[in-house]
Amino acid sequence: MATKAEWKHFNSPDEVRTFNHGKVELVNISGGTVGRMILEPGWRWSEDVKPIAGTEWCTAPHFQYLVSGHVHVRMADGTEFDLGPGDVSNLPENHDAWVVGNEPAVLVDWYGAVNFAKP
Repeated sequence: MATKAEWKHFNSPDEVRTFNHGKVELVNISGGTVGRMILEPGWRWSEDVKPIAGTEWCTAPHFQYLVSGHVHVRMADGTEFDLGPGDVSNLPENHDAWVVGNEPAVLVDWYGAVNFAKP
């Protein structure tokens, strides 16, 4: 348990990683990292982040909440599904994803963002 209160704001993230069609903002708090992903229309992991990661699939597992926008996910095993505002998802490694529609997707990620778009 924390011994004192802590708070941070995404307006002043500890780290920002930018990539084609998006960015991830990271805040470090209480020994952990929380990320906010802002993914623009046209963003697709396999096109915009894969060259950075150097892996066939996204290997960062995610535990995330979709604030706005829509994302389609394809797992390596062929499972596919859509996420929309208010959805909470737990994505194991080995997936691809892309923004659907003309609205940016904004996600808050409590687990995998620390490794997202990291070489």
